[in-house]
Amino acid sequence: MMKDPAKTIGNMIDKSSVATLCYIDDDGFPTGRAMLAPREREGIQALWFTTNTSSDKVRCFRKNPRASVYFVDRRFFRGVSLSGIVEVLETPEIKARIWREGDQRYYPGGVADPDYCVLRFTACKGRYYSNYRSEDFDV
Repeated sequence: MMKDPAKTIGNMIDKSSVATLCYIDDDGFPTGRAMLAPREREGIQALWFTTNTSSDKVRCFRKNPRASVYFVDRRFFRGVSLSGIVEVLETPEIKARIWREGDQRYYPGGVADPDYCVLRFTACKGRYYSNYRSEDFDV
């Protein structure tokens, strides 16, 4: 059993370079997409990602905000799945806050590029796997 889920999971998130973000597609099936690690996090409850406004996932999140995010630590063969809700954010303030040097590669129009948006994932529960065991936890 994890002594401190926020610390254990938070460390795993911080060390991850990639996350798998899952959503429900137009046909009602779960679909996963590899994402760059979250730009910011608030504990393990809120995670901020960047993506293209024109992507299928954004279109699907606007219809159904339910999502999960999975992080894996290959070295120790452990992982965590967080379940929650995604908000698509497009205000100039949040886009500027999350913007990083080099993002022009993905969004040539800069921080005001209409094809740049921020996804805020808010977790409500999770499932942690380690040492051949799984455990559920609330966030």
